[in-house]
Amino acid sequence: MGREPNESRGIKSDGTLFDIIEILRTLDGAGVTELADRLDIAKSTVHGHLTTLLGRGFVVKRGQEYHLGLRFFEYGQYVRGQLDIFQSGLAAVDRLERETGEMSWLITHQNGKAIYVYGRGGKNDINVNTILGTRVHMHYNSGGKAILAHLPDDEVDRIVDRHGLPARTKNTITDRQQLTEELEAIREQGYALNLSEDLEGIQAIGVPLTVDGEVQGALSVAGPAHRMSKARCEGEILEHLRAATDEIDLTIAYR
Repeated sequence: MGREPNESRGIKSDGTLFDIIEILRTLDGAGVTELADRLDIAKSTVHGHLTTLLGRGFVVKRGQEYHLGLRFFEYGQYVRGQLDIFQSGLAAVDRLERETGEMSWLITHQNGKAIYVYGRGGKNDINVNTILGTRVHMHYNSGGKAILAHLPDDEVDRIVDRHGLPARTKNTITDRQQLTEELEAIREQGYALNLSEDLEGIQAIGVPLTVDGEVQGALSVAGPAHRMSKARCEGEILEHLRAATDEIDLTIAYR
């Protein structure tokens, strides 16, 4: 249930515990019976795991249902705060939103996926809080592609082998050779485009963020295609992104 490829080895009870957590997140809460049925395990086993989670504050009980608790938020905030690019990237993302009027994002990567760690919504009627923390494939995300282009080739191969190149729209790159060529172009030009590759009608541009020569994330700006034309992305928006990366580099260098 919900396990990534190559995660079959490990302690089975740990896997069950995290499967329970994933189901509670997906269903926005569930009871013991539903969890046991979905996992095809004894209700006593489910109840034991839930009792442990409840005692440590990772779940709360409302009536007969269990829901994820705010203890996860505490850990997530800690992990995010450890990122070199996080504190230095906050002001840069805020400024990007003011300057462009579009969604602006700070993205990092872990285990072969891109992760939204901070964002601002711009003029778009989107609640960015519902996106924060989301993990997405990198090959159809502008920030993700900017990151991929600056990873070692063998690491890119491992990521593609593990996660594949699933299509999100008709514009998504699903061919490995085409992705290789795209990443080469991104390295040369210093930015990555997402032209309705993730969502139809949404376009974006991303640039990598490196610390001591290692890519740690990306900045991106996204919006509806009628405002975020390719020409605007590669002109005005790119200028703002490059200024923002320079600001982050200076902040990290003199921290």
